[in-house]
Amino acid sequence: QVQLVESGGGLVQAGGSLRLSCPASGRTFSNLRMGWFRQAPGKEREFVAAISRSGSTTLYADSVKGRFTISKVNAKNTLYLQMNSLKAEDTAVYYCAAKTTLLIGVVRAGADEYDYWGQGTQVTVSS
Repeated sequence: QVQLVESGGGLVQAGGSLRLSCPASGRTFSNLRMGWFRQAPGKEREFVAAISRSGSTTLYADSVKGRFTISKVNAKNTLYLQMNSLKAEDTAVYYCAAKTTLLIGVVRAGADEYDYWGQGTQVTVSS
């Protein structure tokens, strides 16, 4: 089992920044490939960003490319999502997700490609 606990959400004005954190426990962190997803009210959960187990490979949704940065600090067992230039449409509950893998350089955008999920953290961007 892997336990994931997101934090760092909150209320921010459009154009502002937030950094989400997701510490993980229960498995060797360096063997986890991870991702961020989000779900807005009345909408399905959508992919935001993903990162390989080593952190060397990343993948972003087009809607956040150039504004968000995903990073994985294995020494701290923590996944991050730096969100800059936030827009009202970024308002959602943000979830981190993980899957154990021995493959190097693999990233995945599908929610069904992950086995472990956090409880989510609310991000609200006021326009």
